[in-house]
Amino acid sequence: MKKNPPVHQIELRIAKLSELFNSMDPTPFQHRNLDSDAEEFLENWALEFPQKSHFRIIVHIDQMPQEDPTQIVAEAIHNYFEYKSTRSKHHLQQLLLEGRTSLLIGLAFLTMCLLGADILGAGFVNNTFLRLLKESLLIGGWVAMWRPMQIFLYEWWPIIRKGRIYRNLARAMVHVVAVEI
Repeated sequence: MKKNPPVHQIELRIAKLSELFNSMDPTPFQHRNLDSDAEEFLENWALEFPQKSHFRIIVHIDQMPQEDPTQIVAEAIHNYFEYKSTRSKHHLQQLLLEGRTSLLIGLAFLTMCLLGADILGAGFVNNTFLRLLKESLLIGGWVAMWRPMQIFLYEWWPIIRKGRIYRNLARAMVHVVAVEI
């Protein structure tokens, strides 16, 4: 039996509807970027929960507009976090491309360093300077592998986690309620 992921509630309070959107963005509300404070608030709350979580976002508005803004707000939040999810996928693709390129460069450099160290180590065992140069080549070659190892071991998984959170925020149930005075 498959267990449904938990639904976590995130509540946001604003004075008026326009505070939810970036005022510099000229596009219609549902296609606008969210205000950076609202985006940061929603994202930080969502990142505290497991990546498989589903969300219910409740927006409390002090000065409720005449017409119910629920559809506009829901569409805006969904569009924005769908965009962030797509950007996250693109970022991951770019990172993995950088990782592959770094790996090829690192392996080529490591190979040259190992070959150079073997040549230096073959006949010059008693020369301190050449031994130092040999060890420096070995260390330098392995240091060249640092970046690809960092990418493939550590950097990709936080991007995937954020992408999943963004995708789940893009599918969140959104409710808009007037603040009761």
